[in-house]
Amino acid sequence: MATSKKTTAKKTAANKTAPKASAKKTTAKATAKSTKATAKKAAAKNSTKTKAAAKRTVANAGAKKTAAKKTTATTATKSKQTSKKSAAATTAKKSGIDFTAEMLKKAQAYQKTLVLPEGDEERTIKAAAKIVSKKIAKKVTLLGERAKIEALAKSLGVSLAGVDIIDPATSEWLDEFGRIYFEMRQGKIDKKTTLPEIPDVAAGKAYLVKDYLSFGAMMVHTGKADAMVSGARAATADLLRAGLKIIGTESSTASSCFVMDMHDSSWGHKGLMIFSDCAVVPEPDAEQLSDIAVAAGKSCKALLGCEPVVAMLSFSTKGSGGKLPPVLLVQEAVQKAHEKAPALLLDGELQSDAALVPSVTDTKAPGSPIRGKVNTIVFPNLSAGNIGYKLVQRLAHADAYGPVLQGFKKPISDLSRGCSVDDIVVTSAITLVQAGSAQ
Repeated sequence: MATSKKTTAKKTAANKTAPKASAKKTTAKATAKSTKATAKKAAAKNSTKTKAAAKRTVANAGAKKTAAKKTTATTATKSKQTSKKSAAATTAKKSGIDFTAEMLKKAQAYQKTLVLPEGDEERTIKAAAKIVSKKIAKKVTLLGERAKIEALAKSLGVSLAGVDIIDPATSEWLDEFGRIYFEMRQGKIDKKTTLPEIPDVAAGKAYLVKDYLSFGAMMVHTGKADAMVSGARAATADLLRAGLKIIGTESSTASSCFVMDMHDSSWGHKGLMIFSDCAVVPEPDAEQLSDIAVAAGKSCKALLGCEPVVAMLSFSTKGSGGKLPPVLLVQEAVQKAHEKAPALLLDGELQSDAALVPSVTDTKAPGSPIRGKVNTIVFPNLSAGNIGYKLVQRLAHADAYGPVLQGFKKPISDLSRGCSVDDIVVTSAITLVQAGSAQ
């Protein structure tokens, strides 16, 4: 009986505990459901907020893009307007003349005659045919053996129609030229042999048959050609020697110049300037430097077609460099140039900036008559001239035409041995213009 009571008591206790556990389970489930529901609601709210924020972000991005497009469009429009103004200003500033075209046009108008002594040189043959076809010269003569020149022209596919060929050895002018050359060199002693250089007419003829450059120079001297161009094969010294011996100089100095095309009309004459001497006289004295200045002025008038305005350069302006010999040399040369060519507009000694920049001229050389008008520059020596023209050519992207020889009684020109056919054509045109403008 006791056992039965205990068992009953346990069951009763278990029954009492079961509802409590069941109630706890129910409450836990309810709580879990409630938590899930709350989480879902929160998630839904967050999702809504996120979507709204995303929409706002997209909207803002769209607005920014629209604004950016407007800004870009405005900037582009302004940029185009600025670019147009800048291009117009640049075009206005850089408008000048085409020097090469101008030389070809003038040569065609002058119709002078040309001799090319290197007649059996390939580029020279091609250039001769081109000069004739473009009517740049009235007549072009090649010197050399006819059979050799004609065979070479045929192999090059070049027509020599209209081109004269003269073989110095068989020329009808040889006797005349030999006599003239003998008279020119009579009494001159060959330093190597201490004997007469040209003892008789026969020796004069033999020399001219051997040296085509001298034969060509004799053609120019006697008026059988108006100009001569060489150098595709011959050295500059050989051309100068022939020119000095036979043609002679206007003064006592032969020199050179370069025509510099600056492609900027604010410099010189419509962007063109004469630089001299950059190729011939290494260390001119005052007499030679004054000759170079006068010759450069003539080159300016002949090639640029304008009145020359010459600046004689130094590292000193109006005595600022003191009494050093290089300064005194240029000062003396300026004085001599004024005496030789009183009508030539020339000033010196001037530093480069004082010569070329008006505001600097006013400071360093107030009252200079060449202020703001310089189109011709004369360097104090060959080092300065050669360095100067090459710096301008490379740094300012200028075109340099030359060297053009000046100071001779009649025009001759030198070529670089690396010249092209077009180089020969243009140099020939320049030389023919020199011949035409001299009359």
